[in-house]
Amino acid sequence: MQASQRPQSSGGVHKLYHQPTAKVEQYYSPYNVVNNNSNDTSSSGTQHSYQTQNEQFFTLDSLPDAGYVIYDSPPALSVSSNWSPFSPQCTQSYISDQHHSSDNTNGSPLSGCSVVNDGNELKHVLREMENNLLGPDSDIDEDSSCSFNDEVSKPSKWNRLLEIAPSLDMKELLVACAEAVSDGDFSVAEALMNVLEQKVSVSGEPMQRLSAYMLEGLRARLFSSGSIIYKKLKCNEPTSSELISYMQVLYHICPYYKFAYTSANVVIDEAMRNENRIHIIDFQIAQGSQWMFLMHNLARRPGGPPFVHITGVDDSQSAHARGGGLHLVGERLSKFAESCGVPFEFHAAGISGCEVQLENIHIRHGEALAVNFPYVLHHMPDESVTTVNHRDRLLRLVKSLSPKIVTLVEQESNTNTSAFLPRFRETMDYYTAMFESIDAARPRDDKQRISAEEHCVARDVVNIIACEGADRVERHELFGKWSMRLMMAGFTQCPLSPSVGEAITGVLKDFSPNYRLAESKGTLYLGWKNRALATSSAWR
Repeated sequence: MQASQRPQSSGGVHKLYHQPTAKVEQYYSPYNVVNNNSNDTSSSGTQHSYQTQNEQFFTLDSLPDAGYVIYDSPPALSVSSNWSPFSPQCTQSYISDQHHSSDNTNGSPLSGCSVVNDGNELKHVLREMENNLLGPDSDIDEDSSCSFNDEVSKPSKWNRLLEIAPSLDMKELLVACAEAVSDGDFSVAEALMNVLEQKVSVSGEPMQRLSAYMLEGLRARLFSSGSIIYKKLKCNEPTSSELISYMQVLYHICPYYKFAYTSANVVIDEAMRNENRIHIIDFQIAQGSQWMFLMHNLARRPGGPPFVHITGVDDSQSAHARGGGLHLVGERLSKFAESCGVPFEFHAAGISGCEVQLENIHIRHGEALAVNFPYVLHHMPDESVTTVNHRDRLLRLVKSLSPKIVTLVEQESNTNTSAFLPRFRETMDYYTAMFESIDAARPRDDKQRISAEEHCVARDVVNIIACEGADRVERHELFGKWSMRLMMAGFTQCPLSPSVGEAITGVLKDFSPNYRLAESKGTLYLGWKNRALATSSAWR
């Protein structure tokens, strides 16, 4: 029976995943160092019972309908029939709709007509910049205040822009600088970077902090050192205990990991309700803590717990954070399973997801299979990077295993095959919302928050902006494209049951009311204000 056909279980599931459990807490700290050689340096805060860590391809069938379910939303929340469940603006708001107000708080970039009080000169300059970015056929209103003389030369435009640059706001400067970088105009780009340097701050407002990292990415791209900079960032990673502490900070102050882990746990628990032998393949096992909560619930199953077999696929950052290989995860989970009385076996696949083959995942007859993709598929190179197309190859491989359920959580962003300038603006839009959400939970001069952003978020921003080809590993796609990929691989979407939304609503009670949860066509969207940031869906 599909997960959506078990709404009667919602009460028990919600209760389990929202209330702390002493047995789980004994073993669990999110992103805990699994060896015993380092101390927990995470910030103080509530320990939660949740285990949580695009070029546009739309068809009419892939667009959500107008009948959204909004969880705990204020009455003023506007919902339209557009694909985004939060706002009539497309996620790529700067591409599809150029008419944003100056007080837009969801991170949308500047509109075609600037509201900065610098007279028509700035409006003319920015208008031409928009034409260069979007092409002459963009849908910006051609009114007299925003018209521009097509005969004005590019040097003249840049000269006038540099004159008013100090009075531009951060987003306007970033867009102008990105265009100069795209044009290869070193002198103009460096001049704008010098202005930006005076405005950015890693301890300032969200836009100031994000701009600091976007500026680093632009500088790296300008000097064709994006790959070098990114690799240097990876080589200069903090120690294991430091990285764990930064991950814990993010775990506690924002719900993105909890959204992924909690939704997947509820879906898998429901799908495996009548199974006696369960095999879970986790394509980003990390510290494995997510599965402690699922096993704790399975241990209470009437008639006794099922046999649980977990295959964990590794990634280099998680291995570094825990200070060792997957055997540490296996030992930790085995110890916990024994304490719960759950028959358990762990199999380590110490390779990256794109390297996984059938022989790496130990499929056994008689085990009901669940596959978990938590924020990981966007790292798989697709057809735009390599003819092997690991992204679709992996989906076809999983489909050939006939899984009972597949859970997918991904960032709702469009950075995979977009050209540089649209990708830059999408990154600015998306991460502005994310930085705002982080800002709501910690003081701006909080050193742990600064370090967490630098080591867990900024590297992604730099990679998206500075790198191309195989070196650009942060390649997000919108849910519409993921849906198409999954359906092309032979999957059918399973609408999420009400209990999944109820469990996530419980999670969000511990966070800012600006987080929004909406359901559309069986998919859950987590957003900040009017910007969708992540989606959770189930497939078979």
